[in-house]
Amino acid sequence: MSTMNISLPESLKVFVDEQVNERGYSTSSEYVRELIRKDQDRLQLRSLLLTGAASVPAEPVSLAYFEGLRKRVQQAKTAGSLARP
Repeated sequence: MSTMNISLPESLKVFVDEQVNERGYSTSSEYVRELIRKDQDRLQLRSLLLTGAASVPAEPVSLAYFEGLRKRVQQAKTAGSLARP
């Protein structure tokens, strides 16, 4: 793992320390890693949304499509609960 040192104003350091204590992080590094992961997820979602918005519109879906989707989700839930000991 690489090391990165950052400088923070005292008010931000206090905030980070509070978050570490209040939210159960082991270290400030763990907290910062979590923030970076969330930002990566946000950027990925933004990219997917922009790609979808720029895509050619699809045909409207029917009620049968959503019913089939619900059925597949329920089957997946049932299969998942059967696999658990």
